[in-house]
Amino acid sequence: MKPLKKEDIKQEVFDLYDDYAHNKLNRRQFAEKLSLYAIGGVTVSSLLSFMSPNYVDSILVEPQDPNLESDYITYESPKGGGTIKGLLSKPKGKTKLPGVIVVHENRGLNPYVEDVGRRTAKAGFISLAPDALTPLGGYPGNDDDGRTMQRQRDRDEMLEDFIAAYHHLKNHKDCNGKVGVVGFCFGGWISNMMAVRLPDLGAAVPYYGRQPESEDAAKIEAPLLLQYGELDTRVNAGWPAFEEALKANDVEYEAYIYPEVNHGFHNNTTPRYDKEAANLSWERTIAFFKKHLND
Repeated sequence: MKPLKKEDIKQEVFDLYDDYAHNKLNRRQFAEKLSLYAIGGVTVSSLLSFMSPNYVDSILVEPQDPNLESDYITYESPKGGGTIKGLLSKPKGKTKLPGVIVVHENRGLNPYVEDVGRRTAKAGFISLAPDALTPLGGYPGNDDDGRTMQRQRDRDEMLEDFIAAYHHLKNHKDCNGKVGVVGFCFGGWISNMMAVRLPDLGAAVPYYGRQPESEDAAKIEAPLLLQYGELDTRVNAGWPAFEEALKANDVEYEAYIYPEVNHGFHNNTTPRYDKEAANLSWERTIAFFKKHLND
């Protein structure tokens, strides 16, 4: 049987994966529904394998990159989960850098998000990628268990963990005191809500994140760079009302809807990844942070 390719997969399969990744289907239900598309020599197991993240072959910045200082730290989150673990990364030997909090999806600090933290550091920032699963033992090594664990935590307590990360990084000896946030999916919602809660946040870049209510959007003072995938109808449904609120309150923002790409298009470990949209969105992200976070 020839290897599966992204173009061989129907959009309905990507939509099913989205439901599975957001806890609307368990693994058994996901497999059962995939059986409808297991035709022409394609098996359910091959579809499951193809849609699952491949962390081993997707790392862009190695953990031991000689140009980076990257290691795990802990910081205090008194209103959230207590002591939280995170990956702190920065260019080797550099100080007084702009800071970026990197917020994971709904499954903890997996290898993809750690890699994004290192990518951010390679671009000239000091980054902190916290693991909101720390109070439960941390990211368990696979996304299925990670999703289950994250559902056990209160999302507002997790928000407090990331707000505490902001304050920790802002006061770090190697940070210039200006800190932004980038987050993906759940992390996109966290990014939006950090903009609501933190009037001195330097910049926020939510990727396909659920939007805050209009009354909360009115509190935003940080500049926003909002990144959406055209095929992500679930998240995009909230964009018109959010945009209206941003305009009504004169919030500085840029918004991009990348054509013909799915939710998760930046995540290069699954076939939802779109290289062109991911690269362009990341170039915009780094340029946005350099504009707003440098002295």
